[in-house]
Amino acid sequence: MPALLPSPTSKFRLRSPFLISGFRTLVTTCRAVLLPHFGGPEVLQLRSDVPVPILKPHEVLVRSCAVSINPLDTRMRSGYGRSIFEPLLPVILGRDISGEVAAVGSSVRSVSVGDEVFGALHPTAVRGTYADYAILSEEELSAKPVSFSHVEASAIPFAALTAWRALKSTARITEGQRVLVIGGGGAVGYAAVQLSVASGCHVATTCGSQSIEKLLAAGAEQAVDYTTEGIEFKIKGKFDAVLDTIGVPDTERIGIHLLNRGGHYMTLQGEAASLTDRYGVVLGLPFSTGVLLQKQLKYRFSHGIEYWWTYMRADSEGLEEIRRLCEAEKLKIPVEKTFPITQVREAHDAKDKNLIPGKVVLEFD
Repeated sequence: MPALLPSPTSKFRLRSPFLISGFRTLVTTCRAVLLPHFGGPEVLQLRSDVPVPILKPHEVLVRSCAVSINPLDTRMRSGYGRSIFEPLLPVILGRDISGEVAAVGSSVRSVSVGDEVFGALHPTAVRGTYADYAILSEEELSAKPVSFSHVEASAIPFAALTAWRALKSTARITEGQRVLVIGGGGAVGYAAVQLSVASGCHVATTCGSQSIEKLLAAGAEQAVDYTTEGIEFKIKGKFDAVLDTIGVPDTERIGIHLLNRGGHYMTLQGEAASLTDRYGVVLGLPFSTGVLLQKQLKYRFSHGIEYWWTYMRADSEGLEEIRRLCEAEKLKIPVEKTFPITQVREAHDAKDKNLIPGKVVLEFD
């Protein structure tokens, strides 16, 4: 336990300490799950003495209550983004978080010590949320939905913000438009369906048979089982926006074919990270930019549509809208199973082997 020191006032704004019941506690180290090198779940190391950096003016120290496991976490652990992260190892995985504000930087105004918050880090963050204390910028956090537990809240931000970025920020969907979500059974796809329905759109989606009822209950007007039915033959009409969470050549071809002129095709499987891993940062980033530009020009002239690689990014406006939808019971991502943070290897192993199809959350005592 960190040392307890008397504090002259409970209203004193702190950079790295936080306040509990009139005492000031300086957190210098904490438990965290480190990734020392790439590999399977066995490489993850839970350590008790990981340094907690001093907060910058715009940053917030959050005491973690629950963090969810995203596909990005398991892919990063296996080496995805190697060209960016390998020189920075060891890193801390994790993007989603729900917890309590322990300290705030000097310029933070939107949250205060003791507030319950949820949020998500940018995909390239080096110090992730698999830690007793995580550090996020003010714009990466919002008040936790009051009706949600920390476990439920931790499953929301990264997936929902990824969907929000594509549909609301890029495609700018509006009431009455038609939206197709390819791969609606995953967390991002399920969030995309709910966001589109909440925006007044007509939604169709593809998924496995086990997700059909869930997606129809969420408001999708059509849910096609891609394992048994031909998507091109079952889905009729054209769409104003297609979000492709699968991103293989077949789904890209189908998605673009089903778009209206002026529509937006957005894929989560952009090639920036894979090309950068293959050719290195210096060559890979310009090359990936060229590949994206080539595709954008190709589809703009051949089909009259806009083509995008979409990624999650911090967006305080989007996170606040997501919080409101959660409170209104219009957005939720079910949690399939929870593990204590001490069983992080077992949790990753279960996700690697597809033993748990839904969302997995790590809890902190």
